[in-house]
Amino acid sequence: MIALINGRLISKSPGIAIIDVGGLGYQVHIPLSCFYELPDPGANVVLHVHTHVREDALQLFGFLSLKEKELFLALMSISGVGPKLALNIISGMPFDILVDAITRGDEKKVATIPGIGGKTAARLVLELKDKVAKLGTMAGGPCAISSAPNTQKDEAISALVNLGYKKNFAEEAVKRVCAGAEDMSIETLIREALKLLSKG
Repeated sequence: MIALINGRLISKSPGIAIIDVGGLGYQVHIPLSCFYELPDPGANVVLHVHTHVREDALQLFGFLSLKEKELFLALMSISGVGPKLALNIISGMPFDILVDAITRGDEKKVATIPGIGGKTAARLVLELKDKVAKLGTMAGGPCAISSAPNTQKDEAISALVNLGYKKNFAEEAVKRVCAGAEDMSIETLIREALKLLSKG
């Protein structure tokens, strides 16, 4: 069972990181929060990993913090929530906002995450309220600011659509974020757009 990976980052994209460990390239599924904070390819990274074994596949899910990994495992303890949906939930809303919503029993806010209906949101809140409250908050590091050409905007929209948000909503959120600042990284674009989308 792989619990931690320490190696050189080969590439990263919203949802996937490739890490070289001793000449072997591991594909690791990651939440958007992890994508935001990963360094540029070539740097060394350490990820806390959950190994998910199926009959036809072995998948790795990686997190920069133990708190996110614990939240991921807590989500998977809910009936009907598998690893991909759990990762989608973590990616669909900033960590602190998600933890706060579950702790306060805000089912409507949790239900704004794509793929989460009212019934699932109610189960999450009911079953995880006490567990999640112990996780507290997670301070995020500053995002590097860089130029944001149309290609970055398109990538940000694509990442949001892949999470399940409708394209017109994703485009509007990215447009509103860009209106507030001309230059920003794709990580910042996605993060800020998610904050708008999570408000419903």
